[in-house]
Amino acid sequence: MDKRLLIVEDEETLCESLKRVLTKEGYIVDTVNNAESALTMQQEKSYDLIVTDIILPGMTGIELIRKIREDNPEQIVVVMTAYASLETAVEALRAGSYDYIVKPVMHEEVKQIVKNAINQKVLQKENLLLKCQLENKYDIETISLYKSPAMRKLIDEIKGIADSTANLLVLGAAGTEKELCAKLMHSIRKTQKPFVPIQCNTADANSIRQFFEAADGGVIFLNDILCLNADLQVTLLALMKEQDMRIIAAADQDIESALQKGAFSRELFQIIKGITIRIPSLKIRKEDIGPLANYFIQKYSEEFCRGVMSLDPGALDVLNNYDWPGNVRELQNVIERAVLICTGDTIKAEHLPLK
Repeated sequence: MDKRLLIVEDEETLCESLKRVLTKEGYIVDTVNNAESALTMQQEKSYDLIVTDIILPGMTGIELIRKIREDNPEQIVVVMTAYASLETAVEALRAGSYDYIVKPVMHEEVKQIVKNAINQKVLQKENLLLKCQLENKYDIETISLYKSPAMRKLIDEIKGIADSTANLLVLGAAGTEKELCAKLMHSIRKTQKPFVPIQCNTADANSIRQFFEAADGGVIFLNDILCLNADLQVTLLALMKEQDMRIIAAADQDIESALQKGAFSRELFQIIKGITIRIPSLKIRKEDIGPLANYFIQKYSEEFCRGVMSLDPGALDVLNNYDWPGNVRELQNVIERAVLICTGDTIKAEHLPLK
């Protein structure tokens, strides 16, 4: 993805000179002549780097940095100043500037500082992607465990649409494997582009922008998209229009109700609903309970260094006769607890607090 820069400079000749030099280096460059306009631009677009003069009409460059960092702590900013005192440099760095450039500006120096700052941004994205991978709660290998006709049919459906460029809407009750199905879709495509999950119930505008930057043309997975308020829906819409990437959104079955109440944007819905799949609840696919339970037993026995190996028949009957309102997530939690409290190598009915 092309790197986007914002230059904040009220001296027109210098502003145009910098834009020309940096555009030749392959950057997409926007310019404004005051801090207030820069704040507006920064809220509307994602920038890999902002270069600002310190002396500006109205709000100063130092004040601008502080306001930018309040909204987006990860934003990389470089300042320019004709006042090359140590105090000015220290003040800029304390405000959150990555580096500073002394006027009169030397083009080679500017190009090197911009390159260094962009590399810093790349490192931030790599760290964010690593964090996404470490926080992933679902293991793609569990797909092979499903034996129920309903899930086998769903998996075949996902395989059939994996190569499509259309966005995907995944519907299912709480606790069903919505993220897992999204990861399956991504893995089938065998692309090197990243898969970036966003937990919408904890997201803010800044984090959403960061995740979109990190995705870099890959796949964005919006989990629990109905949790986004009106302002965040507007932010999301702007990012989706600005950047070309596949969106997989997940919601429960109340999305129609949210549309009718005006709680969810119809424009956003029209974009994300490209292809819709529905994940069946666990209670109607009992064939999957045993294999999943045994998988979670192995997972948590290894994780907690326990010697638990299996379920006895009575425990399996308890699991099969339960309705699982929390679906696979509830089953996972139940087995995790059972592994922890089991004193032998076999989980029994007494280890399962189910009614």
